[in-house]
Amino acid sequence: MPSEPLPEDPRTVVGDDAPLDPDAIELRYRYHRARRHARVNQKQETRLARYRFYIVMLVLIALAVAFAIGSWHEIQRLFGL
Repeated sequence: MPSEPLPEDPRTVVGDDAPLDPDAIELRYRYHRARRHARVNQKQETRLARYRFYIVMLVLIALAVAFAIGSWHEIQRLFGL
C-alpha cells in the first residue's frame, strides 16, 4: 500500500511567498499597540472605578450612621428615654 504524499499547506510553502507590504506591517504594529494601550487603559479604569465605588460606599455608610445617630438622639429627646 503506497502512501500518497500529503498536499502541501500553502502557508508553509517557502518558495512561493508573496512580497511583504511595509505599510501592512506598520498597520499591524499600530493595531497591536492600540490593543495593548486599550488593555492597559481598561486595567487602569477598572482600578479607578473600584476606588470610586469604595469611596461612595464609605460616604453612604457615614451618612447612614449620622442619620441613625441623629434619629436616636431625637427619639430620646421626644420620648424621654
